[in-house]
Amino acid sequence: MKITVKSKFWIEADGQPVFGRGRKELLDAIDRCGSINRAAAEMNMSYRKAWGAIRAMEERLGIRLIERTTGGPEGGGAVLTDDARKFMAQYRAVESGMQQYVDERFKAVFRSGE
Repeated sequence: MKITVKSKFWIEADGQPVFGRGRKELLDAIDRCGSINRAAAEMNMSYRKAWGAIRAMEERLGIRLIERTTGGPEGGGAVLTDDARKFMAQYRAVESGMQQYVDERFKAVFRSGE
């Protein structure tokens, strides 16, 4: 039997959740789809819930994450701002470092218990 450890972290501001895996996936989907609506549909989430999450992140982080365009023959769209890309790169760096630390610590503790 092989056992593994999984870890999860999120960022809070004044006790309120700001950013975590789910919101990262939402922004990744918006980046990939070019649209909040298409990203929400891809994630089986309502547009209203996706937009609410975006607004909450922007308010709590104090930065604009999404640039939206409205209307037109092909409908509107959305792209990540440079601030969003920078923030997500920082989040990924912490996420990767934490997982590496957790994996190493898990191996050290459970190996010593054999």
